Amino acid sequence: MVFFRKKKDMPNGLWVRCDGCKGVVYKKTVEERMFVCPDCNHHSRIFSKDRLNLLLDENSFEELWENLVPCDPLNFKDRITYPERIAAEQKKTGLKEAAIVGQGKIDGKPVMVGITDPTFIMGSMGAVVGEKIARIAEKATELRLPLIIISGSGGGARMQEGVFSLMQMAKTSAAIGRFKEAGGLYISVLTDPSLGGVMASFASLADVTIAEPRALIGFAGPRVIQETIKRSLPKGFQTAEFLLEHGFLDMIVHRHDMRKEISRLIDYLQYKK
Repeated sequence: MVFFRKKKDMPNGLWVRCDGCKGVVYKKTVEERMFVCPDCNHHSRIFSKDRLNLLLDENSFEELWENLVPCDPLNFKDRITYPERIAAEQKKTGLKEAAIVGQGKIDGKPVMVGITDPTFIMGSMGAVVGEKIARIAEKATELRLPLIIISGSGGGARMQEGVFSLMQMAKTSAAIGRFKEAGGLYISVLTDPSLGGVMASFASLADVTIAEPRALIGFAGPRVIQETIKRSLPKGFQTAEFLLEHGFLDMIVHRHDMRKEISRLIDYLQYKK
């Protein structure tokens, strides 16, 4: 998946093309702006580890259950077998699965964090992703720490795992429910894209739901909906701005301000009770 495409015939690595406005931007400028276009404010999709570095205190993140890897309960095969697909994704991304979870700090405040990565089979939720999200919610309950989950999934439930994947929606929702019943603070951050089974479960159950500007958010994508109902959709349908206007989100926060805003929410909602 390419987030900023290199412009042809340019000196190697100096310039990138914004996928929002299609303009050519100096690569270093984009990187300094946390991968946000200086011309149109387009928030490009970024890798999970980069996002953790932007959100958490330096060197504070400790990953948990990093060795969990998927199995192949259905002996699934399309063009290639499921184990071959997993191996190819692991080689391409450097990740073992589409979710990373662990403990870190924001402005010195300890938090439990989960994040899904759209570059690994589109961030789809299989048994390992569901298990990691459920475990981090249970760990947050045990330690009585705020829970922050950053969603970036365009794949929904992972078809290669069939009903085992669909079961993760109930599993993660139940774990989040127990965490909230215990009085925990759960903040959900929706990035582009946040779709499918992830949005139909843990990503939409937070005390505070935040989105990045212009993020695509929903269950089915707008093209699927339009082709199903045979009607035109409202302008901006399923964008973060549309959903904020209709009450689905609590706020839209620019990537530059995300760390500060989450820190403020934790201070107000968790540590000053």
